[in-house]
Amino acid sequence: MADDVGERLRALRTLRGISQRELAKRCGVTHSSLSLIEQGKVSPSISSLKKILDAIPMSVGDFFTLELESGRRVFYSAEELADVGSGDVVFKLVGADRRDRALSFMVETYPPGADTGREMITHQGEEAGVVLEGEIEITIGAETRTLKAGEAYYYETNVPHRFRNPGDAPCRLVSCATPARAF
Repeated sequence: MADDVGERLRALRTLRGISQRELAKRCGVTHSSLSLIEQGKVSPSISSLKKILDAIPMSVGDFFTLELESGRRVFYSAEELADVGSGDVVFKLVGADRRDRALSFMVETYPPGADTGREMITHQGEEAGVVLEGEIEITIGAETRTLKAGEAYYYETNVPHRFRNPGDAPCRLVSCATPARAF
C-alpha cells in the first residue's frame, strides 16, 4: 500500500510539475518525510496525505481514482520503430501501433543514390523535416534544393514532391506529416 501511495504521489507531483522540495514547503511536511513516502518506505496517515494533497490541490478521493496513465504506449525503443519504407529507403515510424494517430513522425534514412521514386508524390496535408546527417535533394513542384545537416523544409503535400540522396553518404532526417498516413 505504501508503495502504491508513494508511486502515485510521485507521478501526480511530476505530472503537475511540482518539485519535491516545493511540495514539502507548500504542505508543511519535511522534504525527507515526503521523500520517504514517495519511495514507499513510509505510509502516510490519511490526515498527512490530505495535508499533502491540499497543497497540490486535490481531494483524497480524486487521488485514488485519478487515471495517471493514459493506457497508451508513450515510449519506444529504436528497435520498436516500424519500418514503413520501401526499397532501400527506411522510414522508421514512431507510434505505428496507434491507429488514431493525428500525425506521422518518422526517422528517414536514404542510402547514397536512393530516392522516393521517379514519380512525384502527392497527398493531402503538410510535412516538415530536418536533415540530421548527409544531404538530401528535395523537389517540391518546380523547385529543387539540396539540404545538408541542420537544414529544414516545410511544405503542403498536395504539391508534387520527391526526395533523392545525391551524396556518397547515407542521409538521415526526421519528418512529421499531417494528417497521419496509413502505411
